[in-house]
Amino acid sequence: MTQQSFDFDATAPAPPEPAQAAAQPTTAPAAPLSLEAMAQQLEQHPDFRVLRRLVPCADYGPGPADPATPGAVQHVLVLDTETTGLSHRSDKIIELAMLLVAADTATGLPFGPVTVFEGFEDPGMPIPAVAQAVTGISDDMVRGHRLDDAAVRALVDRADLVLAHNAGFDRPFVEARFPFFADKAWACSFMDIDWKAIGSGSAKLSALANDRGWFYDAHRAQVDCHALLQVLAQPLTPDAPTTGLAHLLQAAAQPSYKLAATGAPFDAKDQLKARGYRWDAEARVWCCMLPSPALLDAECEWLRAEVYGRRMARIEVAALSSQVRYSLRSGEVSEREI
Repeated sequence: MTQQSFDFDATAPAPPEPAQAAAQPTTAPAAPLSLEAMAQQLEQHPDFRVLRRLVPCADYGPGPADPATPGAVQHVLVLDTETTGLSHRSDKIIELAMLLVAADTATGLPFGPVTVFEGFEDPGMPIPAVAQAVTGISDDMVRGHRLDDAAVRALVDRADLVLAHNAGFDRPFVEARFPFFADKAWACSFMDIDWKAIGSGSAKLSALANDRGWFYDAHRAQVDCHALLQVLAQPLTPDAPTTGLAHLLQAAAQPSYKLAATGAPFDAKDQLKARGYRWDAEARVWCCMLPSPALLDAECEWLRAEVYGRRMARIEVAALSSQVRYSLRSGEVSEREI
């Protein structure tokens, strides 16, 4: 085929317009999908997973039919702190948030309105750069502020149980600042729930929220509290009705045990660490927490067989009620031969 070329002459008359095609029926354009509708469409496809921004809940709705029944309701205080650092001895609280909500003990669900407290406190020292980077809280934001002791006390007095996602961190800080926290029962959603055993890849609060379809801007105290409460209001597993909150209410009612592997051979440190023991730098001993007498007995047998080489040994066991758990108080300490 011979290749043809065409020259365009801007001065030449324009060619005649082609005959108009027969009019075609028109249809109105489809209304654009809302963002939520698009998210729902994506969720139907196995290759996509949708996260929604977590929206704080101000009211969890109706509660038990007869809330006056003894034991039917517990008031739970969800708490989070932001601090200048990790040491309760040398660092200070710079932000405190608390949510007080009623919980139906039969269902393990929060109900009714949520009372919110949030405040800054000037630590009397520059906030270290690393703390500012993590929390987003600057010296200007806290300068001249002080937490309202009376308002904090009013909420704490109404609570039956205080919850935090790392109570071993938060409790010493708030007890140092507000000694009346020492009178309360505490539970820890990080330690008192075995998230790995129920299939969670991580026990970090942001990861637990992601698992349930939410994301949020972490490391600010109030939104962390809302995220924790909403995570705990969900069933622990899809096929079990028990919520995280129900589990923590039950855990707080039972004693737990802190076992100190006193005199353990130095070369057992990797074995102890792999089993979940933590090094107590002050007491210079490997420790673990056990939630029941049966698990304590089983752990003592494991230590005898795997760590102490079946030789006679004495270990320390501290029985911890929820009033002292995660505090700096030791509980009732005894020695045990294994």
